Amino acid sequence: MGDLLINLLASVIAGSAVWLAQFAVRRRRLDRERAFFGLAPGAGALLVASRHFSSPSDDSVHRRDVAALVELATLVRECGARADVVGGAELRQELGRVTEFCVGGPSANPRAAVHLRTALPGVEYRPDEKNIFVIGTTRYANSRDVRYAVLARFRAPTASRPVYFLGGLSSDGNLAAARHLADHHRDLFRQYGADRPFCLVLRIREPEAYGTDFTELAADVSDVAFTPAGNGED
Repeated sequence: MGDLLINLLASVIAGSAVWLAQFAVRRRRLDRERAFFGLAPGAGALLVASRHFSSPSDDSVHRRDVAALVELATLVRECGARADVVGGAELRQELGRVTEFCVGGPSANPRAAVHLRTALPGVEYRPDEKNIFVIGTTRYANSRDVRYAVLARFRAPTASRPVYFLGGLSSDGNLAAARHLADHHRDLFRQYGADRPFCLVLRIREPEAYGTDFTELAADVSDVAFTPAGNGED
């Protein structure tokens, strides 16, 4: 009987140790996720929606953009925070009060256009030239088989909370950026920490057949995205 009790106690202690270790790992991951996104329990976050480009209604949102907002809202909820969805044309708020996720390019999201002018001057969208953008000396153009999107994080000089910019050249690019952020935020935290700004170009291959499944990193353009393009560069 004594041996049975000792073995039972040892099993309880071992099980408790495993549970505590797993709890510590989950808590550490959650703390890193909150630090990366600038979110705290009970805090608010803004999801800035892009208007459906081909719709006459200012309140219409493309279904892929809705899916992107759901991905982002899930991240916010995992951190114990709450998400509020607003349109890019109706938002009038200073940077840094709450974490902001801005979805869409400047043609359909006025808030995105302001972010590009002020925080990402090295990223130039050219919707009139077959839907391309230029960063440094490289041109990224959508085609039938390939889509591109920009995923960036930055802060205003005196801001305490970050802005995440998810700007595709199409709605499937927006969704790909949201899913990439959801799937790879731990890797991004290891590379950039909680505060360092970054700007990535994502390439989505065969979107007509596979959706966003084949999304890959095309380039890390953090060294040029935050400074104005040089004269004469294209």
